[in-house]
Order: sequence, then C-alpha cells, then structure tokens
Amino acid sequence: MKLIFIGAQGSGKGTQGKIIARKMSLCHISTGDLLREATGKLAEEIHGYIDEGNLVPNELILKLLKQRISQDDCEKGFILDGYPRNLEQAKELDKITKIDYVIEIDISDDESVKRILGRALCKKCNINYNLVTQPKPANPEKCDICGGFLERRVDDNEEALRKRLEIYHEDTEPILEHYDSIKINGEQDIKDVSEEILNALNE
Repeated sequence: MKLIFIGAQGSGKGTQGKIIARKMSLCHISTGDLLREATGKLAEEIHGYIDEGNLVPNELILKLLKQRISQDDCEKGFILDGYPRNLEQAKELDKITKIDYVIEIDISDDESVKRILGRALCKKCNINYNLVTQPKPANPEKCDICGGFLERRVDDNEEALRKRLEIYHEDTEPILEHYDSIKINGEQDIKDVSEEILNALNE
C-alpha cells in the first residue's frame, strides 16, 4: 500500500506515519530525512541550495524519492510524510508512482496553534517535549532525561503559525481532491488516531 500522510502543523502526521508504518510493515519516508541523508552528487546539489537558503528544486526531491522507493524495504509499500506539499508536486509524483490513499489528519487551526506553542526542546540532549500533548515533561522548564533547560523555537509564535496555516490550506489541501483521501480526527489521543487510521484502511 502506498500512502501520503498530510495534516496541519502539530497534527501528529509524522508520529502517526511512523506508528502506522511499523504496524503495517511499510516504509516511512520523511522528505526532510531524505534531504539530510542524501549522499554523493545529489547531496552536493541539495546542500548547495540549502546552504544558500534556497528551496530544493522539485526535480531533485523526485530523484531522491525514486531512488528511495525502489529499495527493498519499500517492497510492501510506503508512507510519504512531508511530500507532496502542493498539487503541482502531486502531479509530478504521479509520474513515478501510484498513490493508493491520502490520510488527512484533521485538526482545527486553533488546536494547531495550541500544540505548536506548547513545543519545547532540550538544548542539551535534543529531546522534544510538548506542554499540551505527549510527551509532557514532569517539570515544564526542565528535561526529564538530563535536567537541561527546555527552550522553544524562535519561529513558534502565533503570527508566524497562522501564516504557515494559510499556506497549508491554500497549497496543500487541494491534494485531497487529487487522490482518494480519508479524513481522520486528529484531536484524539495518539492511540485512538492510530486505531482510526488502521480501521479505515482495513475497510
């Protein structure tokens, strides 16, 4: 089975992508990880764009994806997390593979903002926490593992988040009309979201 997981910031699509991939023996593919882990000439090209603060061209991302989905661990299928981000990319993706379903993990904009504003990172050991969802630190200012102080990302402010949500609604949501899509209530516990996705796919 070949799936795309999409959802607004804070929807938990990355978390659910990993859970469902493990339960269904699918390959979880994060485009962010792909870009970071690229090697050889492709890596040189990619870092040339990133180092200059530019977006990596879609052609390069497609090359990476084509290589990745041809590997043995993707034989049973895969979950794409973070790609495509717009309708144009979806149409280009169609040229290299056929997607069975898009799983939309649906949360409100207000819930998205609340979750993202709750994010915190331990600068000492790089453990991620969330003051709203899981995992929550016992002390909202300190890491449970190493005791380091928790910090929030500079761009995690409401004004920036609202702008990112506008882009998501305008650019990414049209993908739902392009594929067979399944809407999942993302405002449940992580376990309940996973169960709803599995039940929908089994049906």
